[in-house]
Order: sequence, then C-alpha cells, then structure tokens
Amino acid sequence: MKYYAVAEITIHSTDWVASYAKYVTKLVEAAGGKYLARTSDAELLEGDECVKNISLIIEFPSKEAAYTFYESEQYAPYLVSRKAGSSGRFILVAGKDDANTTSNV
Repeated sequence: MKYYAVAEITIHSTDWVASYAKYVTKLVEAAGGKYLARTSDAELLEGDECVKNISLIIEFPSKEAAYTFYESEQYAPYLVSRKAGSSGRFILVAGKDDANTTSNV
C-alpha cells in the first residue's frame, strides 16, 4: 500500500533550504519516494491555521519505505537542520479509504 508524507512547514531561517532540497530529493528517490507537490502555492480552504511557507506531499511505495527514508543515517543531519530552521507538521498518511465506499455514478 502506498503511503504519503504530508508536511506544512514554516521557515524561520533559509540557510538550510538549498542543501536540503538538493540532497534530500535524492534520498527520497533512493527510498522509492516521489514528490507529488513541493510548493508555497497553497490556499487554506478550512480551519484556523495560516498556510505555511511550504507544503509538500511525497508518495512512498510502502510505510516501510517512508520509515527507511525518515530514519536513515543519511537523512539525519538534514532532519536536524530542517528542525533547527523551521517548524511545522510532518505526517504519514496511509493510501487507503477507511470509509470503503464505491460510487456507481
């Protein structure tokens, strides 16, 4: 089953961003992941929180692949730099529909 890493990030310091984008993209791809969205072009449709500087969605082929990336020694220094220069949420979402509904339309 596919899993999706979804993040909303507010950047406080940009000194980590160029290196992070360059090298982390390769690490995501090495774990079988693919960026579906990585942009500041996002709009809040509902809720009270403001839209973050960067929103992203990464598709992974499995939960294990997502954790392989996130917990890898190669990603660790970039994770530290991202957390030091930003704040936000990074969640992992299963690619399934628990409502299990189908439409015959």
